Amino acid sequence: MTASATPSEQDRTAQPGAAQGACSQAPAASADAPAARTFPPSPEFARAARADASLYEAAAEDRLGFWAEQARALSWDREPEQTLDWSEAPRARWFADGTLNVAFNCVDRHVEAGHGAQTALLAEYEDGSGASFTYAQVQEEISRMANVLEGLGVATGDRVAIYLPMIPEAVFAMLACARIGAPHSVVFGGFSADALRSRIEDAEAKVVITADGQFRRGKAMGLKGAVDAALAGGAPSVTHVLVVRRTGGEVEWTEGRDIWWHEARESASAEHAPVMVEAEHPLFILYTSGTTGKPKGIVHTSGGYLTQAAFTHRTVFDVRPDSDVYWCTADVGWVTGHSYVVYGPMANRTTQVIYEGTPDTPHQGRWWEIVQKHGVTIFYSSPTAIRTAMKWGEEIPGRFDLSSLRLLGSVGESINPEAWLWYHRVIGGGRCPIVDTWWQTETGAIMISPLPGVTALKPGSAQVPLPGISADVVNDAGEPVADGQSGYLVLSEPWPSMLRGIWGDDQRFRDTYWSRFPGRYFAGDGAKKDEDGDIWLLGRVDDVMNVSGHRLSTTEIESALVSHEWVAEAAVVGADDETTGQAVVAFVILRSGAADAVEEAGGEESAAQTLRAHVGREIGPIAKPRKVLLVSELPKTRSGKIMRRLLRDVAENREVGDTQTLADSSVMDLIQKGLTGRG
Repeated sequence: MTASATPSEQDRTAQPGAAQGACSQAPAASADAPAARTFPPSPEFARAARADASLYEAAAEDRLGFWAEQARALSWDREPEQTLDWSEAPRARWFADGTLNVAFNCVDRHVEAGHGAQTALLAEYEDGSGASFTYAQVQEEISRMANVLEGLGVATGDRVAIYLPMIPEAVFAMLACARIGAPHSVVFGGFSADALRSRIEDAEAKVVITADGQFRRGKAMGLKGAVDAALAGGAPSVTHVLVVRRTGGEVEWTEGRDIWWHEARESASAEHAPVMVEAEHPLFILYTSGTTGKPKGIVHTSGGYLTQAAFTHRTVFDVRPDSDVYWCTADVGWVTGHSYVVYGPMANRTTQVIYEGTPDTPHQGRWWEIVQKHGVTIFYSSPTAIRTAMKWGEEIPGRFDLSSLRLLGSVGESINPEAWLWYHRVIGGGRCPIVDTWWQTETGAIMISPLPGVTALKPGSAQVPLPGISADVVNDAGEPVADGQSGYLVLSEPWPSMLRGIWGDDQRFRDTYWSRFPGRYFAGDGAKKDEDGDIWLLGRVDDVMNVSGHRLSTTEIESALVSHEWVAEAAVVGADDETTGQAVVAFVILRSGAADAVEEAGGEESAAQTLRAHVGREIGPIAKPRKVLLVSELPKTRSGKIMRRLLRDVAENREVGDTQTLADSSVMDLIQKGLTGRG
């Protein structure tokens, strides 16, 4: 494979006066000062680590040659000769003349190499029961499901929607789609019927794979009912619904459309020839919130995505296939579950845990009980979960033997130094490196992270771009900031796992990610360089919130609020929250005729709870506002733009900033007086 020269390899000059994004000023630095303490790798860890400093040197010397070398770790049906085609930027083509099958790379090649008996999945259910599957068994299961899907008319290129709990069948469904070359769209099982329908319709999915229900905090909750409601309201592209039996609860049934998986599985062959596709063939569509209210269908392809997902999983987590037990706590409904539960780990022949339930059911030590039970060595979770465990107290993990752990990871939002140090001391026993990873749905794989065994760790800092990644922090004019200054985080060169577009909306793809700093990728995160040049993430600078690592659109939540008969107008902001990173706070203006209905409902506090529940039904529980505040006016500029920055000041109980740009500066006084008057 040879690396082809492209225009992107030349130095770019900043372009002042570029189209402005949602924020016109560089973000302020975090209130958290960088922790002075650093944690160098132990000599023992460094000696055995799978990654060393030579990776940085090789990537700096020949970036495209470096990525070509990483691609060789995969099994190709036709080896690619070209590494990158950037001639139609911002659309990249990586390894485009090569062909492969992602499922073959994740399963079959390991079986063919003699590792079929190795455990692939250790499935833990909420009630304490479990199941395990070897790589040979996974091969059989995904072959059966691929045969069933093909029998339902699914062909290469058709889209399949997956709406399942965190059970083995969710992994099988994704890999079965990859085996056929049918792009999948996984929808988080906590999303509502309306949210599900919009995603099915946008992708024009042919089949939906779901379950009768799921177990959550000890209760059986329905899933198929949401699918039925979604399809009743639209989604004419769907011809069949494949249903996994999980809870045994009763479900409505549409003859000719609905198929039980366990029945179809019995007659399905356990042999299936994987379909070889071009490297740029779409692997999946994953919907993420956008500032227009309509979720964006992020498209990832096969060869480049798998190359980087496998490389980053192998090196960032220092994975040893023959000895490690790995556990990423993410759901497959989010990108972390795609890249670091399914595709990265399985491409690297990893033995891993997947868990159906919540960390506090049946008790608050459930996660640590699972670590002890399976001898988990690598644990990857979110700062929200870590801060929650801190609240519960260190005596809870103290009841379990966590000595098997050798490496910890963090993902979803920035981890504050206090939580980092607690994680290191209490969960890692003071001996485990922590990889604090920055990446996005759009990037497909980890972009900024320490490399264990190489990097001296700084609590709270993602630190430096990984080998082969070009990232920088720039000011409004697109110029790199000096060490110690803050600005916007941009990616200045294409990378293999990058998004290839927004499904069906090329202009939105260009406008959203490439217009603020032409020629460079920017998706709305602020960052600061410390005095050593290490990167500290400062959070979102647009109107997308990050709640427990899940990106939620202010506009989508505002639209849900306004759909209620009481609401005339709504503005939503993300307020800092010590547990979830950000929490949703909504400011709502009621319709003129709603006062009587609100009084009948029990007054403003009851009305606020009604509106919170309404958002939960419209979008999903994760989007429920922490607070709903009823106000008489909203702060707006003369052009009608709502000044969410000022509302964020109110939500976070701090002094309100400059109001000079408001059409009526007295509005903020009215809001504050009204809220104070309620006590």
